[in-house]
Amino acid sequence: MAMMKLLLCYLIVSMACHLVFSFTDPQDATVLQSLKQQWKNLPPSWNYSNDPCGTPWEGVTCSNSRVKALALSSMRLSGKLSDDIGGLTELASLDLSFNPDLTGSVSSRLGDLRKLNVLILAGCGLSGTIPSELGNLSQLSFLALNSNNFTGEIPASLGNLTNLYWLDLSNNRLSGSIPVSTSTGPGLDLLKKAKHFHFSKNQLLGEIPASLFSSGMVLSHLLLDGNLLTGEIPPTLGNVQTLEILRLDNNALGGGVVNLQNLTNLIELNLASNNFSGPLPDLIGMNYLNYVNLSNNSFQPSQAPAWFSTLKPLTTLALENGPLQGQVPQQLFSLPQIQIVILRKNAFNDTLDMGNNISQQLQLVDLQNNDISSVTLSSGYSKTLLLMGNPVCASSIASTSYCQPQKRSATNCSTSLANCRNITCPSDKKLSPQTCACAYPYEGTIIFRAPSFMDTANCSRFHDLQISLEMKFGLAPGAVVLLNPHFNIDDYLQVGLGLFPTTRNFFNSSEIQRMGFELSSETFKPPAEFGPYFFIAVPYKFPGQ
Repeated sequence: MAMMKLLLCYLIVSMACHLVFSFTDPQDATVLQSLKQQWKNLPPSWNYSNDPCGTPWEGVTCSNSRVKALALSSMRLSGKLSDDIGGLTELASLDLSFNPDLTGSVSSRLGDLRKLNVLILAGCGLSGTIPSELGNLSQLSFLALNSNNFTGEIPASLGNLTNLYWLDLSNNRLSGSIPVSTSTGPGLDLLKKAKHFHFSKNQLLGEIPASLFSSGMVLSHLLLDGNLLTGEIPPTLGNVQTLEILRLDNNALGGGVVNLQNLTNLIELNLASNNFSGPLPDLIGMNYLNYVNLSNNSFQPSQAPAWFSTLKPLTTLALENGPLQGQVPQQLFSLPQIQIVILRKNAFNDTLDMGNNISQQLQLVDLQNNDISSVTLSSGYSKTLLLMGNPVCASSIASTSYCQPQKRSATNCSTSLANCRNITCPSDKKLSPQTCACAYPYEGTIIFRAPSFMDTANCSRFHDLQISLEMKFGLAPGAVVLLNPHFNIDDYLQVGLGLFPTTRNFFNSSEIQRMGFELSSETFKPPAEFGPYFFIAVPYKFPGQ
């Protein structure tokens, strides 16, 4: 009898435990079991039990027996994103970023996840069209589908996502026009809360719709570079006075550039490689501009505009293959923050006089292929000055470095391994500069779309980036490696990144998922001068894989 009472008590306690630590909702358990059968390279804990919430599976977050978040960034997942995913109806966050072997089309059943707040599928191998059913996700605030192989048009239904803060569709093969609302349907002009429109490097066609912009918008970043857009810049763009970064470069836009003066909070303006004509834009009063690039357009011939000498925060001025003539204004070189001046292939003539008040920040002045006949050299400037292709190089300075072909050698701001000499690692490991031990780093490339500088020789700013990464991810000083910072063909700053574990020689899957999410969702904020970025991870190779 005593034994039976003891057994009964045990059963009661066991049942109570199961009530407190409840099993996964049957529907959610079925969905995850199905995904488990379809996906390869899942975390080992997915094989420990059949109860994803009761005996937690890595990457699965539950509340009240329901799956609330699924985060499997950088896990080397392979397989398809099947219809089954639509059964996780309580899901608030889905992050499958940086799994390039996750392929196929995106299921329309993602539109059934009506409580979804965050959807990140960046850096996968997904293709096909973006399903219009994503417009059903009325609570969505963050949508990142960048760096895949999506084709077709941007669904107009995304205009229903009125709580959206972040929309990133860049680095795909999307075509068609930018959708705006009509009397019969929604469009992106309805996204009044959005701060980020990232549509770079697609194949978008047609004009930038005037109705896309209004004074009620709060856009900070408008990135349309690297598309096939035509027509003029709509005057309504001037209504979005919250804009800080505007990239329209590498399209086929034309006409005059007007109404930009209203954008008084603009930090970066890049209109390069279009067909703009008429007078150069008047940027007087745009007192936050750090970076201006107007190269390779068809502006009408003119003297250097007054704003060349008045924009005090300017760090970079590029106007290559431009319309400028007369004398280069001396005041340009004394702007307090100026670092890079690229004015090659214009028609500047007369004498180049840089003056005696040259900014200490100035690193490069490129005036090649102008019509400069003489130069007054100042002892206050000892950095790079390029004058090849000017008449002055047929004079007494012909043999100087100013008139010789030269490849600008950038300072190497990669993280040094000098303290770890004579140590080699197996092919599957890398040398940690913090411990001088071989370890498994989390690696990838971080690409800054609109930094406010072009000078990569200032290693102190990369040291600041390194420290901010260490602090964000709780890594030891010296556990972050930066490799080969350089500007690529798209004028993006590209930096190789390695994050090394602090206490072991590898990260666990939960740590990788956390870091992947914080980079894909831009929860990590670099120093402000680096601007918006995207990250492409190398899927993490765990020991033994």
